[in-house]
Amino acid sequence: MADASIGTPEQLRDPNYTPPLAKAIPLGIQHVLAMFVSNVTPAIIVCGAAGFGFGSNSPDFPEMIYMIQMSMFFAGVATLFQTIGIGPVGAKLPIVQGTSFAFIPIMIPLVAGKGVDAVAVLMGGILVGGLFHAVLGLFIGKIRFALPPLVTGLVVMMIGLALVQVGIQYAAGGVPAIGTEEYGSAGNWLVAGVVIVVTLGLKFFARGMLSVSAVLIGLLAGYAVALAMGMVSFGGVGNAAAFALPNPLHFGLEFSVAAIIGFSLMAFVSAVETVGDVSGITKGGAGREATDTEIQGATFADGLGTAISGLFGALPNTSFSQNVGLIAMTRVMSRHVVTIGAIFLIVAGLIPKVGAIISTIPIEVLGGGVIVMFGMVVAAGISMLSDVHWNRRNMVIFAISLSLGLGLQLEPGALQYLPSTLQVLATSGILPAALIAIVLNLVLPAELSDEATEEVSGGMAGHAAGDFEKDTHV
Repeated sequence: MADASIGTPEQLRDPNYTPPLAKAIPLGIQHVLAMFVSNVTPAIIVCGAAGFGFGSNSPDFPEMIYMIQMSMFFAGVATLFQTIGIGPVGAKLPIVQGTSFAFIPIMIPLVAGKGVDAVAVLMGGILVGGLFHAVLGLFIGKIRFALPPLVTGLVVMMIGLALVQVGIQYAAGGVPAIGTEEYGSAGNWLVAGVVIVVTLGLKFFARGMLSVSAVLIGLLAGYAVALAMGMVSFGGVGNAAAFALPNPLHFGLEFSVAAIIGFSLMAFVSAVETVGDVSGITKGGAGREATDTEIQGATFADGLGTAISGLFGALPNTSFSQNVGLIAMTRVMSRHVVTIGAIFLIVAGLIPKVGAIISTIPIEVLGGGVIVMFGMVVAAGISMLSDVHWNRRNMVIFAISLSLGLGLQLEPGALQYLPSTLQVLATSGILPAALIAIVLNLVLPAELSDEATEEVSGGMAGHAAGDFEKDTHV
């Protein structure tokens, strides 16, 4: 329940209300703490997949610091698009934007082992995909029918399943350590285990911001253990600049058909996710449905924020679901509170030393955090699937989509004779699963027979009903 000293119930439900600064600033910082880890993690994962940046002695170390910086800076800029708005762009609601996990399964195959030069391909895809995402705002309401819980739940679950391997590899010592004696050592797993145990303990036994910031605090606990074990190096912090502005086309721009198609298709998923977040904010904070203008403005801001990010070397942005939960918890609907949080992110993004400090986090510590985060993404997808009526039709759609999507990701060599562009798209896991589910859901006739369900499942099928809690960012 909200603190009565912040404002009256009517004021707290008003997005245009500004609480006293003594209350507004801590509330804004709360929003930053709730999303901070999830916002910078994708940049670290992409750099690791491409094979650059790790270790202060790496010649590409500054490039990883820069991408971390831009993740913070443009999360803040995109959040300002939402809270302040520019014409039709922005919902003018307390929506927090941040780097999206959903695009990671698309980005990893595009840059895997190719070094920093491959990032230009990502930036080209992010730019075009962001512009396409913005265009979706014109008719987002008309395409929601193609993405029921069966499809969206499967997609969210596939995002998590596509990433769990990354979490295990990081906890064991990181991809560069595979095959060495250090990989999978007891020390590595001890550090990762501390992160997991502390995170779960706070998530389930603490309340308020301790629970909301469980992953962040868990990472700090693991970091402290790693520091005591001599696993942390501060060599790059001293060399990092105290201030630096974003650099246009820092990584360059290269337009690849695979990247453009991949980012554009994922824009559908991200757009629908944003619609859900906007609805969650207005219901949880103001007790009303979101208007068409708010949904349209939020989608415009999503796409524009992503497109601009691509011009400066940042990754795709989307609305963050954990901050929706924070608004429901505090009952403070003020968009100006979130604006304060956005300013904190922008300032942090202008200070390379912040990125350098983040980059000192040992990969094992990050591994413990992402095991929890990606596992929760899978769980969020399953929660969404609990709203599905599991008749034979829906079970077949789910089974075929999951089998082909996950199977092709696990065995990419099965498509070795496809053109390289199609290989990248088909082995991402999430895209084939999503496309198959969407097409089958539109084509197959409705099946209402419960007996048919029992015929497929051996009588073990149930009709689950659960709360739809979409938290793909953790």
